[in-house]
Amino acid sequence: MGVRKREAAEQRKAANKQIAFAKLNNCPTSPRKMRLVADMIRGQKVERALQLLKFSSKEASRRVEKLVLSAIANWETKNEEASIEDADLFVKEIKVDSGAMLKRLRPAPQGRAHRIRKRSNHVTVVIGAKDNTQSK
Repeated sequence: MGVRKREAAEQRKAANKQIAFAKLNNCPTSPRKMRLVADMIRGQKVERALQLLKFSSKEASRRVEKLVLSAIANWETKNEEASIEDADLFVKEIKVDSGAMLKRLRPAPQGRAHRIRKRSNHVTVVIGAKDNTQSK
């Protein structure tokens, strides 16, 4: 392995140490409702994001709050020597994708049937430290 490749690999490893992520798959909430909550915390500091989620009246905010706490725990295991207060963590990226759809039929008048689509979604949260963004 060349010197440049080794240096680039070390830089990537150091940058990956500054970020952590958590995923929630097949959450039985429609993606549109989940995106409203995700848009609320995107780019916010982690402390502020947790406060927004805690006091939000939306049902999806409870699930996202647990997901952010999981991402913080993942960051702590990666960076055991660092403290969260000094790291200045923020929600670097939050992504909501649609998941599997359960299709059901509801009886309708005159012998017809209407289709009901019970949607689900996948949520991915990436948190990072502030000093990571200044190097770009």
